Amino acid sequence: MISNNLSLFLVFLSAMIVNNILLMRFLALCSFFGISNKIEASLGMGLAVIFVMIMASSISWLVYNFVLVPFDLLYLRTAAFILTIATFVQLEEMVIRKVFPALYRALGIYLPLIVVNCAVLGASFLIIDYRLDFIHSLVYTVGVGAGYLVAIVIFAAIRERIALAPIPRSFQGYPIAFITASLMSLAFLGFKGLFGL
Repeated sequence: MISNNLSLFLVFLSAMIVNNILLMRFLALCSFFGISNKIEASLGMGLAVIFVMIMASSISWLVYNFVLVPFDLLYLRTAAFILTIATFVQLEEMVIRKVFPALYRALGIYLPLIVVNCAVLGASFLIIDYRLDFIHSLVYTVGVGAGYLVAIVIFAAIRERIALAPIPRSFQGYPIAFITASLMSLAFLGFKGLFGL
């Protein structure tokens, strides 16, 4: 039992830090750069992505293992995963619009873009490619989502500080954001090899 708990912890840690979806796999950079101007919006986006990622990956795992594989429909994997993700994003968008209208306005176009957020689709593909069972895939997906949340909130906090700093005009905006993201990526690269992951 201890080894299984350790295995689950290592799967989570690997997904969150060692193989961070944004800073190590470079997926979902559109939302990473687009929504990370404010911590509040980044936090909302991160939580929205976690919810969609967990729900979509869980359903995708079930669809893959109990529908696509038994009926030899593996060629429909991408379409099935995208349909699952789109369904949960629509549901989430309706809830956020009704319950949190300020967050809905802050996220703007980036909320519907979760449908095509490659981090969500990437997590669905990775749990299948790694041949994880349902519990490990759930833990892995939570780790991927937590890694997305941590990276985008840290990046937003740095960008808020940079906005107040005396930066040369040629570096303001996206140039300094790209430099900052690359330095964050290098920092996360330092975790490579942690616990043999």
